[in-house]
Amino acid sequence: MTKFAQLFPGIKPVIAMVHLNPMPGTPLYDADAGIEGIYNGALKDLEALQAAGVDAVMFGNENDRPYELKVDIATTSAMAFVIGRLVEKIEKPFGVNVLWDPDSTVTLAAATGASFVREIFTGTYASDMGPWTPNAGRAMRRARQLDRRDLVILNNVSAEFAASIDNRPLADRARSAVFSSIPDAVLVSGAITGESAKMVDLQSVKNALPDTPVLANTGVKHATVIDVLKVADGCVVGSSLKVDGHTWNAVDPQRAQAFMDVVRKERG
Repeated sequence: MTKFAQLFPGIKPVIAMVHLNPMPGTPLYDADAGIEGIYNGALKDLEALQAAGVDAVMFGNENDRPYELKVDIATTSAMAFVIGRLVEKIEKPFGVNVLWDPDSTVTLAAATGASFVREIFTGTYASDMGPWTPNAGRAMRRARQLDRRDLVILNNVSAEFAASIDNRPLADRARSAVFSSIPDAVLVSGAITGESAKMVDLQSVKNALPDTPVLANTGVKHATVIDVLKVADGCVVGSSLKVDGHTWNAVDPQRAQAFMDVVRKERG
């Protein structure tokens, strides 16, 4: 059995985002609320998502705009502090993502005991953050050095806020990434956070990788989740579960419950 199947046995998981408020030192950080404000916001979102019955949660620093390709150690440390305080309250498998830094993401997973990570581990991109060339080999060796051979690696092969310089079709890039960089699952995204992945892209990647879990990474909505899960092996959802469906708002317990009600009805 694969690591992904061991973590999510018999289901196509719904992985829900806990978007942490901006970290200390970042331009949007709320110094008045401080680190306690970040913790309180994350706790409220976590409780709402778990009450709704999501299959897993993932902590990310989507609010740390402008984004960086290599984050300051202060960001990783602050995220570790907040997640560490939350660990005893987490009832589901959880993952982490430090945008857009694979090394820091893996390190944070080791520090917090996360079961899985999400990042851009492969490819070459022209992006809002400048030239983008992640190094899967280095990041996965870091996981081994930190004794996290069990860590489930979710590799997003269609980077948001960027365009691939590699002119191969997305399905070919995904198939190549699985061969060369051995992720446990592949993610397909839309152009930016909260924007849906194209179904044609999702289908083409799944056709190319019938034996590898392929997940929809962005823009999954109440009205589309069933169609998405007919193709994909799971999904990551954030914005759709927020107040008014807006990425930067808190999780709306009723929207989260309604989303999972749709999924549960389909699962039977």
